[in-house]
Amino acid sequence: MSIALYGIPNCDTVKKARKWLEAQGLDYAFHDYKKEGADPEKLKTWAAAAGWETLLNRRGTTFRKLTEEDRADIDQAKAIALMVEHPSLIKRPVAETGGKLLVGFSESEWAEVLA
Repeated sequence: MSIALYGIPNCDTVKKARKWLEAQGLDYAFHDYKKEGADPEKLKTWAAAAGWETLLNRRGTTFRKLTEEDRADIDQAKAIALMVEHPSLIKRPVAETGGKLLVGFSESEWAEVLA
């Protein structure tokens, strides 16, 4: 099973997910948003699968630092543009495997899908 994991290395939730994957003996390829950026086409695919509202991290400091104009009237196109410009706005981690998409880390959900 091939697992692609997307996130930011210093994010605590990403660290938990990586530790969990390693404890399960699961190999994964890590995509670092800070170094490699976020692909708008991939974000569109994820938004179609999980919903852009699920992908957009509104609880982090990056969202709170956005201008009032940027935070207003968000739709899918605007959310994707913001996530491309500020990858920290993408809820982390995101994992892709076997046509399945996991957004955020839930040990029970990940165990069900990946184990």
